[in-house]
Amino acid sequence: MSAIREVIDVDRSPDEVYAYVTDPSHLTEWQLSAVRADRLDEGPLHTGSRVRVTRRIGSRERLMTVEFTEHTPPHSWGLHGVDGPVRPRVHGEIEPLDEGRRSRVTLEIDFEGHGLGKVLVPLVVRPQLRKELPRDEQLLKERLEQRTA
Repeated sequence: MSAIREVIDVDRSPDEVYAYVTDPSHLTEWQLSAVRADRLDEGPLHTGSRVRVTRRIGSRERLMTVEFTEHTPPHSWGLHGVDGPVRPRVHGEIEPLDEGRRSRVTLEIDFEGHGLGKVLVPLVVRPQLRKELPRDEQLLKERLEQRTA
């Protein structure tokens, strides 16, 4: 199956959007399924940084670790799940608009299922994400634009 993709325009600069969207401490503010997110290393984010995320998938909470596979501020980032039955592959891009005063954010997400995850991905995870991702991006837009008010 192909990745699930959503695009939204935000009235914030690419630098501001990138700083917010890649900061794990903000994850629960704009992702509906995220219950908790904790950095597993210290210092500035970089390729190889890891984050432990608790997500509600269906009616259960699942713990997973994701690793930054790409970190190119303020343009793009990538994450890949390294454990658990459902392992996301995320690619995000930020395109400057209006001479850098606004941004276009594109998120593409796909999944690898391992063990029980092979059943969960098509039956629970992908349908949940198809509903949730447009709302997540709208929350992202609202949170970022409120920060300027």
